[in-house]
Amino acid sequence: MDELNDITLLEAPLMDSLGFVQLLLRFAFNLAVVFCIIHFFYYAKSKRRDYYFTFTLISISVFFLIFLLGSVKLKIGFALGLFAIFGIIRYRTESVPIREMTYLFVIIAISVINALAVEISYTELLATNLIFILCVWVCESNRWLKHVSCKLIQYDRIDLIKPEKQSELLQDLKQRTGLPISKVEVGYIDFLRDSAMVKVYYEPICDEVNTIDTLTRMPRENE
Repeated sequence: MDELNDITLLEAPLMDSLGFVQLLLRFAFNLAVVFCIIHFFYYAKSKRRDYYFTFTLISISVFFLIFLLGSVKLKIGFALGLFAIFGIIRYRTESVPIREMTYLFVIIAISVINALAVEISYTELLATNLIFILCVWVCESNRWLKHVSCKLIQYDRIDLIKPEKQSELLQDLKQRTGLPISKVEVGYIDFLRDSAMVKVYYEPICDEVNTIDTLTRMPRENE
């Protein structure tokens, strides 16, 4: 049996030319699509180099992992396992924001599709990737949906939190923050410290995504 295995290994070609070319073509195609989504849609607004690095390397890793292990009959089960792993991922020092998690899910999905879809034509594969890019563009475009940012403010003038002084509260917050605030919600009130937590809503001045817009509570110092 050992002799038979040795003969089989000797007869095996050192390189499968067709498979190697297909690997390079699919990798280049997948990298181009992922780069387009990360660079022109995500990074253009967030300017987060750390997530740019993370998304790119995860895409490359997932692609090669799925493509090279596709013959081990892992296929869809393995792909879904990756979704589960990255779906519950949480870094030790910082929770991954929902926007970044969505991009991470899209990047993994595209990489898995491009690696596993070996039985469909390149035209269908190209159409699928273009649909991904189009959907990301539509969701990120301000032409269709206006982005409203929000912030929590620890407010010291509790005399203005009364419902009848809503306009004065709004004017004071606009003057002190310099933000075009459109709505204010009053939350926790602390009469001992003469302060209150207010949540303000405003349209962002520039076309960038503030990484703490979705902060819903004051962070603790030990977090």
